[in-house]
Order: sequence, then C-alpha cells, then structure tokens
Amino acid sequence: MKRYILIFLMLIVFAVVATLLLISCTPRQNPEDYIRIHVRANSDSGEDQSVKLAVRDAIVQYLAPLSVGISDKSEMWSLLNAKRNEIEKTANDTLVSCGYTYVSRVTLGRERFPTRSYGDLTLEAGEYDAVIVSLGTGEGQNWWCVAFPPMCFIAAEENGKEEVEYRSWLADLFRK
Repeated sequence: MKRYILIFLMLIVFAVVATLLLISCTPRQNPEDYIRIHVRANSDSGEDQSVKLAVRDAIVQYLAPLSVGISDKSEMWSLLNAKRNEIEKTANDTLVSCGYTYVSRVTLGRERFPTRSYGDLTLEAGEYDAVIVSLGTGEGQNWWCVAFPPMCFIAAEENGKEEVEYRSWLADLFRK
C-alpha cells in the first residue's frame, strides 16, 4: 500500500513540476510592447462596414512600406505620430472615392482592447497604445490589429497585385 501512495505522490509532484515548467516557458504578452490599430465604422450598416474595410486596406497599404526596418516601439510611435495627418488623409481620400460625405479622425492614445488572437499569438485584454481611426460618428462595429510589431501589415513585396497580404510577423518567426 505504501508503494502505491509513494507512486501516487510522485505522479502529483511530476504533474506540478511539468505544469510549472509549461507556465514558465509560455511567453507573457506585455501590452507595453505593442501598438494596436483600431478602425471604427460610422455605423453597422452594410455600406459603412464595407467602407471601413476599404479604409483599413488603404491605411494598411500606406503603413506597410513605412514599417519596414522598424524594430523599436518608440520609433514606430514617432512615425505614426509624424504621419497622423497622412493616415487621416488616406482614410478621407478613400471615403471620398467611395462616395461618402463624412470624414475620419485619427488619434493616437491609450485604449482598452479585449483579448484577441492573431494566429499563434494571443494578446490579453488591457490598455494598449493605439492608432484610432474613427469614420464619421465611429459608432459602428470596428476592426483592430497590431501596428507594432507590424503583425497585420508585414510589408508585402510587390507581387503585381493591388491586394494586401495579412500575416503575423511573430507567427512567421515562430514557424522558422
């Protein structure tokens, strides 16, 4: 009987040690390491949701080449701050070209985000630095992603298409 108790206790110790090792090896995601991007639609109408995606694509295409080579969050934050007016112009030009009369407003600040997974990476709910693009009233469903590291708009090499390729930089790194 003592033998079974000893084996049982050893199994419990093994399970506890294995759990602690797994927890300690799991990378922690610090909100201070990221800059999020948030595009808020004017409303939940189909048209406003559609133009939100067009604005998203235009902003991603604008920011993708600018993010190449940036490896520091503060450098990216400075770039986004310096290009805030151009980001807003990109959004407004897209709205106008799609026939909308309302405009966008781009701000940089802190914003609360829910837990969100991007491929193999999960960012916990919390406050993050963010580029916030509000279209019109900004009261519709929104789209968000990560501007730094540039997980949503890894600068795609020109492949002859006008499409944006959405990829996760960290997921690509882990796969290698």
